[in-house]
Amino acid sequence: MRNDILNDLNESISCLHSFIQNSAAIEAIEKAAHLMIQAYKNGNIIISCGNGGSMCDAMHLAEELSGKFRNDRKALGAIAISDSSYISCAANDYGYQYVFSRYIEGIGKSGDVLVAISTSGNSENIIEACIAAKKKNISIIALTGKDGGKLAQLADVEIRAPFSTYADRAQEIHIKIIHILIKLVEQELSKLGLI
Repeated sequence: MRNDILNDLNESISCLHSFIQNSAAIEAIEKAAHLMIQAYKNGNIIISCGNGGSMCDAMHLAEELSGKFRNDRKALGAIAISDSSYISCAANDYGYQYVFSRYIEGIGKSGDVLVAISTSGNSENIIEACIAAKKKNISIIALTGKDGGKLAQLADVEIRAPFSTYADRAQEIHIKIIHILIKLVEQELSKLGLI
């Protein structure tokens, strides 16, 4: 059992090290932060979505933007598409592939930013969300894994975790990216006196 624990931890370290060495990924985080900062400067919001563990990450992003990350500050407009009654309604009436896109059609506004999270990059409902976002002039930040999937082609900024067989390694990278984005947004908006 101890070897399994150490192997998992070392594999996680190796994945993170690989990500750190990818200068394109680091540049993509910076671009994503700029998109989010610009949205807030213009009075827009961040919308996030994902399935399963990625929905938990989407919710984590929204709650730390609208609530608090490290320091006390004004709330920032952010919402994860995660209301179970809405999701079951949209899935029942339109199909699960449209649960996120319907929400974006109803709530999203030009200038908002969608953070779309999919470790495979091929979740149909995330793809549909991005198609709906493009129609409304909503910028798309995609957190992906594997080869980026279809989502890589739809995103304004794609941040891809290093390839791994299972989703958990990508999710570990995604939560680090989310925390960095929040920190960068807070720092810049604070410098500007907006929070």
